[in-house]
Amino acid sequence: MRFITLTTDFGSKDWFVGTMKGVILGIAPRATVVDITHEVPPGDIRAGAFALLAAFRYFPTRTVHVVVVDPGVGSARQAIAVQTVNYFFVGPDNGVLSWALARENVKSIRRLENEKCFRHPVSRTFHGRDVFAPVAAHLSKGFTFAKLGRELKNPVPLPWPRPRKTGDALHGEIVYIDHFGNAITNIDIRSLKSGKTRAVRVFAGRKVVCGLADFYQAVPPGKPVAVFGSSGFLEIAVNGASAAQHFKLRVGDGVTVRPH
Repeated sequence: MRFITLTTDFGSKDWFVGTMKGVILGIAPRATVVDITHEVPPGDIRAGAFALLAAFRYFPTRTVHVVVVDPGVGSARQAIAVQTVNYFFVGPDNGVLSWALARENVKSIRRLENEKCFRHPVSRTFHGRDVFAPVAAHLSKGFTFAKLGRELKNPVPLPWPRPRKTGDALHGEIVYIDHFGNAITNIDIRSLKSGKTRAVRVFAGRKVVCGLADFYQAVPPGKPVAVFGSSGFLEIAVNGASAAQHFKLRVGDGVTVRPH
């Protein structure tokens, strides 16, 4: 039996997540189901993609990752499964899997067309329960991947916003704001020149926000700091407070790193 992870925008107030788990366990009662998060902002495909990107590789190989951030449920959008060298991914073909798949060696992408793998009747508004959860459960039991449906060559992309350089400056943007109000950017440590990662200043817009340190409490309480966090990306933080609130930051805001 394999692990199955769930990443959704369903929240914890309603019955949606529990119902998905019930469907999985009805098919694969020995499966281990792990919640990555269910607090993705409703319909926020980019946030769902980042949450999966930050977490998926810390699970054992052959884990089945299910992502349901699906504002197009019931429409003509495809439901897909992806087999990589290390994992399986199941979700809507709306780009939510893209950022994780860019870090993987993709072997095959299949449309979810084999109705024998679905729960019936299939709701037009809850494919998490009736399509994605049962497909994941069957995959966890060793169902033949090629039998899920026809191969898909060109899934819907969600382009990663690559940092860009102008002179000595590196320009990026905020891609995710976590529960603590830390503003996570698209700038990783490889984007900065080796040996110069400490002598920089981080700007949000035209305003100097902070310098770079190794950890949040390297500055006094209430003071801002930039760190390379556990996700591997540069974060703007405030020791003991929310950087997003302090600086009125939002996803998509520009961030610039310049030599000090």
